[in-house]
Amino acid sequence: MAGSVDVVLLTKDSERVLNLCLKSIYDNVPVGQLIVVDGYSQDKTLEILRQYNDKHHNVKVLFDKGTRATARQKGISQVQTEWFMFVDSDVVLCKDWYRKAQKCMQDDVGAVWGIEVWSTIKNPNTLKLFLPITRKIFDVRGGTHDTLIRTDLIRDIRIPEGLHVFEDAYIKDWITSKGYRVTACYSPFCIHYRPQSVWTLRGSLGLVAESFKIGSPSLISRLLLAYGFYTAYSVYQLLNK
Repeated sequence: MAGSVDVVLLTKDSERVLNLCLKSIYDNVPVGQLIVVDGYSQDKTLEILRQYNDKHHNVKVLFDKGTRATARQKGISQVQTEWFMFVDSDVVLCKDWYRKAQKCMQDDVGAVWGIEVWSTIKNPNTLKLFLPITRKIFDVRGGTHDTLIRTDLIRDIRIPEGLHVFEDAYIKDWITSKGYRVTACYSPFCIHYRPQSVWTLRGSLGLVAESFKIGSPSLISRLLLAYGFYTAYSVYQLLNK
């Protein structure tokens, strides 16, 4: 389909937000294929995907038992369009996501990322603080929440299989190493419905610990302020339940 973009979606027991996510994709992106890489879900994820395939006839489901790196690599191998998107299964794209992203698809741009906004953030002052910190995190490590990528630039990528986190940083660095810019935008954006387990002190610290285990010291040092903010916000959420 001319002008379409393939969408790569990683899932595993994603029924919690999946319907909202898929509706936002089909409403706001000209989908060529929806390429789903599933980690052998045991909930209603596959049933929901079958319903969307019955309606749109363009859902391809692959299975992978590895890491996010191996799943993303498998998804990339199936892309057929000039540009494609990574979309996380727990985000909802804003209205007219692709139309808004098109203004950023310049000749020297290899990827466009729409900023993520946590669904729990309601206070305007918190949001005002959150947005530049999140933008800074992307500048350091990249992100795949809602990311449009020029396909030719990563046809030859081989993401290290052990990267269950920071595979997004590897992809970002791969694109910039070829002389292309990776652009972060405030518009378009996505709403990120993070799981409830994140909004606990244990869950927050667990995410940070996983990052420390895999990330390089230089990368982690540049993310310390942001991780401090995230942990503080998680504590705030916990105390205000």
